[in-house]
This record gives sequence, structure tokens and C-alpha cells, in this order.
Amino acid sequence: MASMRKLTRSPWVQKATGVAAAHYLRLVWHTTRWTVEPADALERIPKSAPLILAFWHGQHFLTPFIKPPHLRAKVLISRHRDGEINAITAQRLGIETVRGSGTHGSDFATKGGVFGFNALVQAVLDGYNVAMTADVPKVSRVAGLGIVKIAQVTGRPIYPIAIATRHRIVLDNWDRTTVNLPFGRGGGVAGAPIHVPSDADSETLELARRALEEALNAATARAYELADGTAGDQSRG
Repeated sequence: MASMRKLTRSPWVQKATGVAAAHYLRLVWHTTRWTVEPADALERIPKSAPLILAFWHGQHFLTPFIKPPHLRAKVLISRHRDGEINAITAQRLGIETVRGSGTHGSDFATKGGVFGFNALVQAVLDGYNVAMTADVPKVSRVAGLGIVKIAQVTGRPIYPIAIATRHRIVLDNWDRTTVNLPFGRGGGVAGAPIHVPSDADSETLELARRALEEALNAATARAYELADGTAGDQSRG
């Protein structure tokens, strides 16, 4: 087991895995028959840029493909060793990375939270679209305040998004990571933008956090319905 951990930490193994993952995700994206709601969701991105994209942890692998080619984007990725592979994959797919961690608020100063927050705020102010998981590691499907505060500071909207494929493997881990498989139907859903006032108090921030959580759950349910008609099936991840 120790030798396996050592192997996965090897830079050349991480790079090879990240490159292979990027090629595989391109295969999935280009062999999937997509239905998108609203139909002009991808066209709305340039009109609303810069914006903040939110999605649930473990459901993020295909999000790089919704970036218009001419726009710049950055994604928040964990500093954990597994995050290194994700970072390499994202970079291969044309997405710049910020290494840090999300937060619910009370642990904001830990695990790179402050750095990640400041870097994402600056990216938005520099004209980048930014993307991050709304939930925090080990607390699946509960939106944190970090992304809401980024919207508050920058004045830019949060767009909750979900992408699902009919063919998939759902892992038995804390976030039920979903590995998308090629050659099937897929659904992509973008919820209505969530705006956070610059003078929002703690109560208003909490309302925005709950609204984001509800919007992401709704978008996720609809994305799976579009992919395979299993809305309401709790086993879908």
C-alpha cells in the first residue's frame, strides 16, 4: 500500500494520468448526444462574463467543455495530491488553475482557503470566468459560504450548473464521484443566476447559500432526467 501511494505521488505518474484523463474526457464529450437547458445556455456565457460557475463535488469532470474558446477561465482545485492530477487534466483542457480549498466559513483560514478565495476574487476582477465546487470536502451537497462571498465581493453572478451522462460509474466515496462514460445521452442544465449584494449581511449571505444549494440540486435532478429519465431515483449520484 505504501509503495502504491509513493507511485501515485510520482510527478511522471500524475502527469501521465492527467494527460490520459484529458484525452478520455474529450472522447466522452464528443461521443455524447447532448441536450442542454436552456437551449442557449452556452451562448449566454460570453454575454454574462465574467461569471462564477458552481457545481457539486464529484460531478465536475466535463465542465471544462462548456468554456467558449475565446474566454479565459480558472478553476479552484484542491492542494491534495489527487488535486494535482485534476490540475493537469484541467490545464490540458484549456483551463487555468488556482490551488486552494473551499470553506463553509468557520475554517476559512485553513487548507489554503484564504489563498484560494483571494486568487479567485482577483481572477474575476481580471476578467476570468471562475469555476468551483459549491460543497466542501467531506460535506457533500451542502453549499459553503466561500463561493457566495466571492460573488458578494466581485459583484458577479453565480450560475449553478450540472452535467450528467446516461452511462456512468458512481463511486462509493463521500461525494459519490461520477465517472462519465462515452457513447450515450447527456444532459446539461444551467440554473438562473444568483446575485449577492455587496452590502449583504450574514442573514442575506445565508439566504444566498441556501438558494445556491437548492438551485444546484434542481439542476442536478434535471440533468439526470435529460440524460436518462431517472428523476427522483436517489441512486443516480
